Amino acid sequence: MLFDDRADAGRQLSLRLKYLDEEDAVVVGLPRGGVPVAYEVAVGLGAPLDVIVVRKLGVPHQPELAFGAVSEDGIVVIDNGIVTRARLTVHEMAEVERHERQQLVRRTALLRSTHPRISLCGRTVIVVDDGVATGATIRAACQDAQARGARRIVLAVPVVPRAVLPLLAGDVDETVCLASPSWFGAVGRWYGRFDQVSDAEVADLLRRAAGHLPAPPTAAADDPPLRNEPVRVITRGVVLDGYLTVPEHPLGLVVFVHGSGSSRHSPRNRYVAEVLNRAGLGTLLVDLLTLEEETDRSRVFDIGLLSRRLVDITVWLSRRSDVDLRIGYFGAGTGGAAALRAAADPAVRISAVVSQGGRPDLAGPQLDDVTAPTMLIVGGDDEGVLALNRRAMQAMTCETALTEVPGATHLFAEPGALEKVAAIARTWFVNQLSPSEVAQQLAREQGGYGPGGDSRDRLDESFAPRRVRPRRLLLQNRRRSEFREDKQ
Repeated sequence: MLFDDRADAGRQLSLRLKYLDEEDAVVVGLPRGGVPVAYEVAVGLGAPLDVIVVRKLGVPHQPELAFGAVSEDGIVVIDNGIVTRARLTVHEMAEVERHERQQLVRRTALLRSTHPRISLCGRTVIVVDDGVATGATIRAACQDAQARGARRIVLAVPVVPRAVLPLLAGDVDETVCLASPSWFGAVGRWYGRFDQVSDAEVADLLRRAAGHLPAPPTAAADDPPLRNEPVRVITRGVVLDGYLTVPEHPLGLVVFVHGSGSSRHSPRNRYVAEVLNRAGLGTLLVDLLTLEEETDRSRVFDIGLLSRRLVDITVWLSRRSDVDLRIGYFGAGTGGAAALRAAADPAVRISAVVSQGGRPDLAGPQLDDVTAPTMLIVGGDDEGVLALNRRAMQAMTCETALTEVPGATHLFAEPGALEKVAAIARTWFVNQLSPSEVAQQLAREQGGYGPGGDSRDRLDESFAPRRVRPRRLLLQNRRRSEFREDKQ
């Protein structure tokens, strides 16, 4: 036994983490057992306390052994070694994931009803649990925090097996643990008391932690969002769910089109949407497939179906009396192809497109019909997709730019990469969707792209993380006559 109980472990961790008390930090605990530990750390550091809800994916015949985990924002981590040793089938894994996702939705709704999420963007995030066994749940939580824009991730746990420590290194910037035994057994054996923690206890600890901190600043009463609500769109007999946010005095509205394996709850898309909202842009995050359809791989990659539904959603949006704005598309992965094909449809008028790690080649011959100014953002280490985007850019006849983010892979999970994507998208959409006088003023102030301006001007660099400085390949395609490379 190393710790009397979870509170004792948290107080000991807090002392080890004192060097972080000057940081802009957020402590996040993993419900349920990690929250009593995280509470003591948060109080000791004077930092806000939040949770990242994660569900373990247990081997069916041995539920305590995790073959993976899934987070509240849909991050999934799979331990292929355990999958192989347990001889799990795809059907078995899918059934476990389906069940755990249902539990995840229930628990997340329960906690978030009284404790809204705390922004992690640009902050040091201290991820806390009561211990680590296989590492699946803690890795899912750390990846979730990273996707939400954390600047630095510190993993803080009382006890972790020595053999597991190297497996965690790729998901965290730093690990602080009080013990790393070579023989582990189970987390509970290291505690004198290791009682079950209830959801009510978690909610109570979150309320108590909030009482140690000053109330967060609130928005001015005369400047609330015009719309901040879930919506449902009925298209050709199918009900599609989305979330619409329209800030006061909006400059334009961006519809998000996610890729395969994602949803409107995607932490990456939600982070980018928050950046756009703060810039005065409305957003609609929407699922183009129902839950049942998402299990059918043929539909997931049916670009024609996805683009038709996106067109229907855009028509529905443009007919709303409260949304009289220029519309743009932000597409990721296969969603980039659907966005471009929909933008080419004469039934809608799209003013700008941003494709993040997209597959524009899948848009087919309609790519040549796109007239909306298009920004292609690709990770520098995503070589295959980068080559496809370069070829697609040559085929497009509209104003097109390609931005390569060095060191970034397909999901832009590297530190600072997603922040750069959000900054590039913000500049592009504000300039293309804003009324011309607003865009021209922004272009003068920031040197960005603006309607009627020269797209060879540089992008705004003021928001770029120091470790991510992109090399840009820019192409003005209206006459297919100019090509230049900007070198940093």
